[in-house]
Amino acid sequence: MKIEIIQATLAQRDAMQSLLELYQYDFSEFESEDVNEDGVYGYKYLDYYWTVPGHFPFFIKADGKLAGFALVREIALEGLHRSSYFKINEFFILKKYRKEGIGKRAACYLFDLYPGNWEVAELETNLPAQRFWRQVISSYTQGNYAEIRKDEWDGPIQQFTTTPCFSPRTGTTLANFESYV
Repeated sequence: MKIEIIQATLAQRDAMQSLLELYQYDFSEFESEDVNEDGVYGYKYLDYYWTVPGHFPFFIKADGKLAGFALVREIALEGLHRSSYFKINEFFILKKYRKEGIGKRAACYLFDLYPGNWEVAELETNLPAQRFWRQVISSYTQGNYAEIRKDEWDGPIQQFTTTPCFSPRTGTTLANFESYV
């Protein structure tokens, strides 16, 4: 199966919004959010991914068909060193494509695309996500990650640093990436 990770353009915003609705529906078993009066969940930060620096929207495709998405952020830290870290804000694979390794390959590709410090957080109640991310991150880092808790988040957070084995920014293709993972 050919997997593609494609940065979404503003022209593709509606497709991203549609996938976000499916994601939020799936996620509703872990959170108490309801649809609004128009029958949609809505995602108030969606436009940030095309208007605010440090926000990166991606589609995940399988054999040319939309299979999911990832919303990645670079978060600047205050202080003397002014460093930053990357965070998976949202990540979704359609049920039809789950358990085929697509999510793992997509996540690893993104980790390599943005080398540096990372955080991935899951809700306390979302046990499937915790299992998925612990397995992916443990495999990717060869167990070299920390799991922490923060007062402002209800659930585990994995922290790790990436050092890419290849550079997608310099022309390595996803076909090469597939054989890497």
